[in-house]
Amino acid sequence: MNARRHAPATQRNREVIAGVLRHELPANGLILEVASGSGEHVVHFAELFPALEWQPSDADALARESISAWQDEADLPNLHQPLDLDAAAPDWPLGHANAILCVNKDYNSCVPVKSVGYAACICINMVHISKWAATVGLFKGCAKVLQAGAPLILYDPYFRDAVETAPSNLAFDIDLRSRNPEWGLRHLEEVDHEAMAHGFEPTRLVEMLANNIIRVYRKR
Repeated sequence: MNARRHAPATQRNREVIAGVLRHELPANGLILEVASGSGEHVVHFAELFPALEWQPSDADALARESISAWQDEADLPNLHQPLDLDAAAPDWPLGHANAILCVNKDYNSCVPVKSVGYAACICINMVHISKWAATVGLFKGCAKVLQAGAPLILYDPYFRDAVETAPSNLAFDIDLRSRNPEWGLRHLEEVDHEAMAHGFEPTRLVEMLANNIIRVYRKR
């Protein structure tokens, strides 16, 4: 059976997300995606941004199988195999962000060196469909693996203190909490506070489709 999963929202939002990424991502480097889900987003972005390398990840084994299946079909040289990464875990695998230093031209004396880190991290539709510990872990983990000045880009629906919540978002929040009491829309101000506590500054907010937003942070 084909392991590829399909997320219908991906087809609707991937181009508008890519439009923001064009302004926020560096010209080159390795990009980490946390909670890649089906893998459709990261494959699309790897096609759109061939000068960047992409490292997908997910804590769910079936999601990683789907990512690998999409990757095999796309056959993109700048897309790596998915990491088994739980955002809430205290230690993250670095994957291809690890560097190798070779001390002579014969390459017979190569040793691992401290990673220079990822050039950016994106996380789409995880914050509201996970425990709060995953959001806290996202900032903790990214504080360790991102380069200074690198963007951390989130896409989710949120509650906002100064903005009336759309009825569809209220209904969505009720539905999420009925499925898992630890899920649900987060207050953006609380997410911002957590980000700043771990060394990230909010730099941009972009209104998106279906009452979602993109929130961009930069590592200090």
